Amino acid sequence: MPLFKARDIANERGYDIVEVAPQASPPVCRLIDFGKFKYEQTKKEREARKKQKSILVREVQFRPKIGDHDIDFKVRTIKKLIGEGDKVKVSIIFRGREITHPDLGRELLDRVAKELEGEVLIERPPAMDGRRMIMILAPSKQRKPESEATDTDKEPKNAEAKDS
Repeated sequence: MPLFKARDIANERGYDIVEVAPQASPPVCRLIDFGKFKYEQTKKEREARKKQKSILVREVQFRPKIGDHDIDFKVRTIKKLIGEGDKVKVSIIFRGREITHPDLGRELLDRVAKELEGEVLIERPPAMDGRRMIMILAPSKQRKPESEATDTDKEPKNAEAKDS
């Protein structure tokens, strides 16, 4: 349709002419209410933003001379945070002359990674950052959500009970 006819029809109906596909030959245009179109686009964008899940980066701090029980406690904390779907930044803070022994920090981070093996992905391996050694852990993609894991745990128990 020629452009002048399209303009006449658009003015008559109270619509706007919007070019939809400029690369096509000939270019494709539509008659729509542009204000309503923009409103619906922003509404769709708002809905899309609501459905996005923001991933937090939580931090758990260690010291090089930490005790075994404290390590176990903090590993449980890391498991809980990973279970919630957050990333965890594990950092070891060196004070004073402790900085001369970064190997202790690396061993500690390796121990934490080994205890969490299979549950987490190491997004950033241990590296020095000033007076800190940092490692970033992310939830493993292979993990099942906790609600599914508890459902599957219950089924075999019921099957065993029926057999007895």
